[in-house]
Amino acid sequence: MAVDERDGASGGKLITDPEGGVPRLLAIMRALRDPAGGCPWDLEQNFDTIAPYTLEEAHEVADAIARRAWGELRGELGDLLFQVVYHAQMAEEAGHFAFDDVVRAISDKMVARHPHVFGAESRDKSAAQQTADWERIKAAERGAARVLDGVALGLPALTRAVKLQKRAARVGFDWPSTDEVVAKIAEEAAELVEARDRLTEAEVAEEFGDLLFVMANLARHLEVDPEAALRAANAKFTRRFGRIEDWLAEAGKRPDQSDLAEMDALWNRAKAEEKAARKGD
Repeated sequence: MAVDERDGASGGKLITDPEGGVPRLLAIMRALRDPAGGCPWDLEQNFDTIAPYTLEEAHEVADAIARRAWGELRGELGDLLFQVVYHAQMAEEAGHFAFDDVVRAISDKMVARHPHVFGAESRDKSAAQQTADWERIKAAERGAARVLDGVALGLPALTRAVKLQKRAARVGFDWPSTDEVVAKIAEEAAELVEARDRLTEAEVAEEFGDLLFVMANLARHLEVDPEAALRAANAKFTRRFGRIEDWLAEAGKRPDQSDLAEMDALWNRAKAEEKAARKGD
């Protein structure tokens, strides 16, 4: 992207312009990474050290959406955009590519993958057919690559499991229905429980991983996002345990001064409270 005329050596005028848009953000990033006067912390960073922040910001976007926190979402999307700018700046410094190349690449990809919008293909298709066409175009772009190539290693494990299974399913390697998946879950769970006392720690972890992988397969067959489902379960657990703490505090107690029987009863009370609240909505 061409340097704006307001963007001098330090980008001063552009950086302080609230209407500066993306050029302003790029100027801020250049200033932070400026060897002569940038931020020492930012100058020390590289792709490997920034990547965890990128993942964290993506999860915070998903969290804001799950909580319908629209006021927070604007800021979280900004944080995620800054991660893209950060990586692009480091790539430009290393001579790999620049921010404009990132924009051009995604724009070209979207145009190529939507021939029914930007090309001559008919738009008279179902969403399912358009999804199938999208996957066909992606497969053509990969060319002779192996079926599972290109599924990012950095994805959350459950999400990556589903993507791997979807790739395999496209070439026919899949159970025909949820019945076989449920049967496999029961089999894997039974084997894990039966063998837990004679397996090594590493073997137990491997067997448990197999069970989680099949659980991800069930989520795929049920068209459930396992990451979103687990986030919701985590939120529910946090909410209900908080109610347990509230009720114990009313009795002058802390959780460590209670016992399982009492807390389990309070857990059921929290469940009933939520159920009644849903009925009242």
